[in-house]
Amino acid sequence: MLPALIFLVAFFFWPLAFVITQSFVDPHHGFENYARLFSSPVMAASFLATVKTAAVATIGSLLIGYPYSYLMYISSPRLAAALQLAVLIPSWVSFIVRTYALTVLLRDTGVANNTLIKLGLISEPMPLIRNDFAVMFGMLVVLLPFMTFPIYAVMRRIDRDYSRAAAILGAGPARAFVRVILPLSMPGVLAGCVLVFVIALGFYITPALLGSGLYLSVAEQVVVNVQNVEWGYASAISVTLLAVVLVVLIVASAAVPLRGVLGGQVTE
Repeated sequence: MLPALIFLVAFFFWPLAFVITQSFVDPHHGFENYARLFSSPVMAASFLATVKTAAVATIGSLLIGYPYSYLMYISSPRLAAALQLAVLIPSWVSFIVRTYALTVLLRDTGVANNTLIKLGLISEPMPLIRNDFAVMFGMLVVLLPFMTFPIYAVMRRIDRDYSRAAAILGAGPARAFVRVILPLSMPGVLAGCVLVFVIALGFYITPALLGSGLYLSVAEQVVVNVQNVEWGYASAISVTLLAVVLVVLIVASAAVPLRGVLGGQVTE
């Protein structure tokens, strides 16, 4: 384990300790950067907007990812494998490449608008980019696998005999789903929601390339302050965002039964 430990210390713990220290010593020793951060209405609005965007992205990922996971669960092994590849293959492409590809797809002269105009569904291009819709669409494209696979990992361990037993006892497909599949799949739902929400809090490239620029996410605020050579203030913003993530993880760990997600048959 020594090589892995050295790697973590050199490339994770040391940079993290440096950033935390920097937030207290640059430009002056003390809590000056944090006092500025917590008294800034701009940063308060930025944190609120970032949390709101992450929450909406989590809900959107759940609304799309859960039905998709259930479709994989009820499909034949061959079809389920194909559905998994349909989610996995796009994630193998570079994140930046995918985001730039979305600009080609969503811009006024892009594939989406041109197709709709040729079909006669619209007469002029719709505003599909440089707005909240574009940011949310781009985030969903990236975050969907992080919602789909935790849910599917739990679903595929649900004994199918439970649904058959429910049918024998007189439950229809909808009632069997609500009373059997949905409760047993909740560990995956909670794990997926936590994972997507935490990742969404740190998004930078998608809002920067697809957003309107009317507000800056917390990650964008860090970049702006680094460009302004305000290292200490940028570090304070980063540490505060990290603290928010840790709080979310601590609270979620009390509700997410990791045993049901990481292994073991789901029976209760």
